[in-house]
Amino acid sequence: MPTFQFHRFPVGALVCSLIVVFTAEASSNSETFASLTEAAAKANQTLEPIAPGPFEPSWESLKAYRTPEWFSEAKFGIWAHWGPQCQPEMGDWYAQLMYVPNNPKSWARRDYEFHVARYGHPSAFGFKDVIHTWKAEHWDPDRLMALYKRAGAQYFMALANHHDNFDLWNSKYQPWNSTVVGPQKDLIGGWAKAARANGLRFGVSIHAARAWSWYESSQGADASGPLAGVPYDGKLTAADGKGTWWEGLDPQDLYAQSHPVGGKGNWDSVLNGSGWSPGDPRLPSQAYVTRFYNRVADLINQHHPDLIYFDDTVLPFYPLNDVGLRIAAHFYNSALAANGGRLEAVLTGKHLSEEQKRCMVYDIERGRSPQILPRPWQTDTCLGIWHYDRSLYEQGRYKTAGQVIQMLADIVSKNGNLMLNVPVRGDGTIDDTETHIIEQIGDWMATNREAIFATRPWKVYGEGPSTLETGPKGPFDGLQETGVFTAKDIRFTASKDGNTIYAIVLGRPSGDVRVASIGSGEGPGQRQIAEIELLGQNQPVKWTSSPEGIVIAAPPMAEVIGAAVFRIRLKA
Repeated sequence: MPTFQFHRFPVGALVCSLIVVFTAEASSNSETFASLTEAAAKANQTLEPIAPGPFEPSWESLKAYRTPEWFSEAKFGIWAHWGPQCQPEMGDWYAQLMYVPNNPKSWARRDYEFHVARYGHPSAFGFKDVIHTWKAEHWDPDRLMALYKRAGAQYFMALANHHDNFDLWNSKYQPWNSTVVGPQKDLIGGWAKAARANGLRFGVSIHAARAWSWYESSQGADASGPLAGVPYDGKLTAADGKGTWWEGLDPQDLYAQSHPVGGKGNWDSVLNGSGWSPGDPRLPSQAYVTRFYNRVADLINQHHPDLIYFDDTVLPFYPLNDVGLRIAAHFYNSALAANGGRLEAVLTGKHLSEEQKRCMVYDIERGRSPQILPRPWQTDTCLGIWHYDRSLYEQGRYKTAGQVIQMLADIVSKNGNLMLNVPVRGDGTIDDTETHIIEQIGDWMATNREAIFATRPWKVYGEGPSTLETGPKGPFDGLQETGVFTAKDIRFTASKDGNTIYAIVLGRPSGDVRVASIGSGEGPGQRQIAEIELLGQNQPVKWTSSPEGIVIAAPPMAEVIGAAVFRIRLKA
């Protein structure tokens, strides 16, 4: 029987037993909850096998990976970073920050205050109870997917779980899932069906590896006030549930807090001078790691995603153990089997070494590459913040459609894709401002999509003041995600056959457009220009050339949303 290879740490023995599959029917009946909890506990005593195939759980084996053509062609995806933390409409990390009354960050302190006012004290009404209030009653994935397809999205990604450790499908290994508690719906199944019905590739994002340390705030208590010292609900167990709505469920399956405070979310700190010793109880337990692995394998086996996004440095639990490598091997081998021997899978990771970039797709959270990268890569960002925050809507603080289009052009010119999160409200809808932004992106795509989709980088990615950027840096990697762009900034893409160059002007030209990168009327391989058109006007524009570049006489144009595109056709 397989066990995980823990680097420099002991591996606890796993006891084999028959996997018991619990029913998909959700019920608040305590006997049903108890049976689901028992079935999951038994199932997690063994490991889901790695699918047979050429990939093995090692970096050397994963080097055989090649990015599939569909991802290179797609360029633009939309993400629903949607789960129970959207129910309060208070933004990111609610399930952690609601347990932090004296957070030194004022923007985070509001969550505790809001929670006490809206729901009650965290000792009596914890995040498990917030999940219980979440019903997703107006969720219509088909309507949203039609909107996203019109906006040009070629792939769609859904949150499968967050750091809150709640699975959004009929999880065989986690009884705290959306078919049992909250919406009582298989949300991943619904998203997948709608995406594929609209011809979009389907992806999932997985964030739950960090729940071990992330939820530690739920072990706390108020330091002052009338309930000082009364523990929050993070240490509750199944035995505490008698007579409650959650009787039969074990809160530790959700919170994972049967360990001392002091866990680390970045496991590399464990191996690099933290002072922790092997077997430290603050490290994630064998049972916790086993359950995480099984949940991801189950998700792959049930829903066959085209893309998996991990919210981790490199891979889950890296470099503590080989769980992430096992998942990668299983995912790639499963995809090969499902696609007649073609590898159509995309697995993304952050902060990758050059060797690791050969094994998976490099992702930059809220940032951009400063240059063309040799392999396809991805930026992930959002209109506002990750989970729905009503205050951003009320204060008009979303990215504009123009900003998104400029980001997209910059990223695509450097061989990247843009994954844009559109925050979803707890009830499953998006607000009217988000709808308008997505519709504006769709209007731009209707005219200019050929400059984005199925293109390749040109010999240079762009020119203009923004190409001199050396900062500010992004919060995680690369450059800051939204640059300062003007009509003097140009980004280039090229058709796959090399016969067309697209000059994407990042603003509305007020006069002639000067393009220094194309001199003497020549393109790649010294080919001469045949004609230049402004997309949407369907007639050639006047232009002149010199050794210093070309000058395009920009015709009158209506309002520009983010960028105007000139199509430069080359002579045979």
